This record gives sequence, structure tokens and C-alpha cells, in this order.
Amino acid sequence: MYAAQKGGQLRLFSDRDVSAIHEGVVRLLEEVGVQVKSRQAFEIFEKNGAVCDPSTEIVKLPRKILENIIKTAPSKITIYGRDDKHDAVLEKNRVHFGTGGTVLFVNDFDTGEKRKAIARDVRDFACLTDALENLAFYVIHTYPSDVPTEDVDANRFYWALTNTSKPVMGGMYTMKGLKEAIQIAETIAGGADKLRERPFASFITLMVSPLVMDPHYTDFLIEIAKRGLPVAVPSEPLAGATSPVTIAGTIAINLAETLMGLALAQMITPGCPALIGTTASIMDMKTGTYSAGAIESSLINVGIAQMAQYYDLPLYATGGQSDSKTVDAQAGYESACQAMALGLSGANWIHDSAGLLENCTTVSYEKTVIDNEILSNVLRVARGIDVTPKTLAIDVIKEVGPAGNFLVHEHTVENFRKEFFLPTISDRWNRDTWVKEGSLDAFKRAHQAAENILRGHRAPRVDPSVKAKIRQTFPGIKGEDLP
Repeated sequence: MYAAQKGGQLRLFSDRDVSAIHEGVVRLLEEVGVQVKSRQAFEIFEKNGAVCDPSTEIVKLPRKILENIIKTAPSKITIYGRDDKHDAVLEKNRVHFGTGGTVLFVNDFDTGEKRKAIARDVRDFACLTDALENLAFYVIHTYPSDVPTEDVDANRFYWALTNTSKPVMGGMYTMKGLKEAIQIAETIAGGADKLRERPFASFITLMVSPLVMDPHYTDFLIEIAKRGLPVAVPSEPLAGATSPVTIAGTIAINLAETLMGLALAQMITPGCPALIGTTASIMDMKTGTYSAGAIESSLINVGIAQMAQYYDLPLYATGGQSDSKTVDAQAGYESACQAMALGLSGANWIHDSAGLLENCTTVSYEKTVIDNEILSNVLRVARGIDVTPKTLAIDVIKEVGPAGNFLVHEHTVENFRKEFFLPTISDRWNRDTWVKEGSLDAFKRAHQAAENILRGHRAPRVDPSVKAKIRQTFPGIKGEDLP
């Protein structure tokens, strides 16, 4: 069972700030509106009382409609795993970390060289995620270059769903692919109704900044919402480029955009399990490029987490990325700073928190393992300090007395595993022992750990006859199943 912790210790805004941001969001949706480029979405908004201008495709959402949407949307969403021990309950400030992004490149596990991602990587990262205890879910984060575009979605969801029993979420590239991904999940579940009861596959759409709902992603959202399946509707403003350079302004536009996506989902299916979301960051003003590892990205996400808790809505957020090209000190400190900030914010579904490098274009097996250890530290901090008569240990201190020793006391034996995080990748031995063990650095230790997982770990299996049926139905699925 994933050890979800309660965040919320990190707060950036006063009550006055929260109110000001909310009023700014209301003004954006009432006075500016969003350009809705999907015809069927435009008609849904029009039917539900939004102010719609067909000549500009602008849809404005009055305050009363927005308030009703926020009340209608669920405050608690369960994202299921194939195995119920991995079910993720998203509400208030309960924190879950997982993979994420959609990268085109992988640092090859055998050679270390950067190469294009292939279908096998989707499979192997699913296996790795299934084994790493601090990853609560697998957001499919590689785009397989070795299959035709029309088969990408089927490959991504097949390899993900059959190689982890944790919740699986992913973006889509074609409507055909979306429907195929749903059909694959239904086949594994044992039917459409069973998938609706416990949807272990969920999906990601996207709002386009500034203030646009494009036809491609919006039609995906409509299809998913009609089926009542879980869906994230994040916005991805880039401060200084597609949103104001100020962090408060970026938070406001991000909220307006994602709440518009939430509104559409609720208008289609009231109570639809839709997550508002943010994948926001900044444009680096020196390079003119997107920065994934910027600490301001965390500030935006932390601020939106506080607003999500004000609205009592579950949040899909982003944290744990790096702009480094290799698994080095920069990769470590950028990822750790982001993950710690997001964990303490109380964001619910924190993706992109394992493995990502190079402005979210490349993923590393070794960094995934290292990030899992970073998350152990984050979750330990979020768990906090338990203050009880037993943990204060006054009687134990009295018993041991001045100049005594606590090492052999039964209180230490009973409690050290609860109190201390015991790392598996970090090295704490003295130098002589470290040298004797091969002088391995963190990268090499992580490589060994990943190798052991890929060789020996297998998720609870999907019945071979079910996999055979899926592969017969979708012959474009490429590669070999793990033994």
C-alpha cells in the first residue's frame, strides 16, 4: 500500500491573497473568456448558459456557473490500480508522487547514450515503476518512435497496463488511439462496466495557453467525460511567454484555463472524476527556452495547490524535474527542491517526479531510481514528527540516565525503523568500506538497483489469454511481453 502523506505545511498565500486570486480568476472567465475551437464543446457551453460569441469562438463563464461547477465536481477522486492495494485516494492535501511527461528520448540502460524512445521503454519503465515503493502511479512518459503514429496509443497503454498494477494515466495522440486505449483497458478489466466500476486507466487532456481550448484535446476531453472515466485537464502556461511573467498572474491564468476544462467535463457528466491541473513553468530569459527545473515552476504549482484546497478540488500537479543533461548534482538538487516543495504543498497527484532530464525531453532509468530515494526523504518530512509519551521517551531517558547509552535499549529497537528513513541508494559507510565495496557512486548503485528490478520484478500478471486477445485485436502492438 502506498504510504500517502498529508502535505499542506507549505503555504504561500494569506487568506486575502487567496481571495484576490479567486476574484482575478472570476474576472478572467467573465470578462475575457476562453476561445473554444471545438464546435461540439462550444455548443455544450452554449446549452449550459455560458456567454458564447460564434464570430470569435469566445466563451465566457459567469460567476454563478463557475461556482456551481466547483460544487458539482467531486472533492474526492479515487484513481484505481489493477491491484486494489495501489488505489490512490485524491482529496484535500493527500500527496501521491509518480512518473510523467512525454519524452522522445531515453538514456539507454546498457550504453548510457541518448537515443529515441521505443515501445520496450514503455514496458520497462512500467516494470520499474511497479517496483519502486514511492511511485504511486505510472503516467506513461515515453513516446515509442518504432511504431506508426496510428498505433502509438495502443502500444503505450498495452505495455503500461500489462506491466504495472499501479494506476496508469496517459495522454493520447489520436481519437482512434484513445478509443483503442479504452478498449484495451476494458478487455483487461473484463468489460466496459467493470472498468467503470474500477477505472485503472485514466487520461490527460490539455488546455492551451493563453486561454484556448483547441479542437484536438477538447474533443478527447468530451469523449472521456461522456464515458465517465478519470481525466486530468491541466494547463501549461509558460511565465513570460504564454502567461504573465509574474507568478501570481501565471497562477490566475492557469486556474482560469483548467477550471474551464473542469466546467466542460461537469457539463457533460455531472460528477465526472476530472482533476484540475498545472504543468506550468517559466521561459528562461537568458536562453529563451522552457525551463523544467526552475524553482519558480514549483512556486506556481505550490500556489495552485493552495488554491485547489480552497476550492476543495483534487489537483494534478508537476514537480521533480531537471534541466540537466546528465544524472549529476544539478539533476539531484533541482529534482529534490521541486519534489520537496510540491510534497509539502499538499498537491494530490504529482507527476513528472521521477526520471526526467534535459527540459523534460529525456528520461533515465538510473535517475528514476535516484528520484525514488529523493521521494523517500520528501515523504518522511511530510510525515512529520509524532509527539506522544512514547516518542518523547521521558521515562526511557530517565531510565538510561546521564552518560548512558540508548543503542541497546529496547525502545531503540522498537522505534528506529519508524523514525528513520533507511536509504538503499545513498551511501553512509566510511570510506574504507565504500572502497572495499567497489567505490560505486550513486549513479552506479542506481544502475545496479534498476538492473535487479528489470531482471527479477514482475507485476501481477494479466491472463495470457487476455493479452493474446488484445494483441490479435490490435496487431500494431510491437514487441515481446516480459517472461
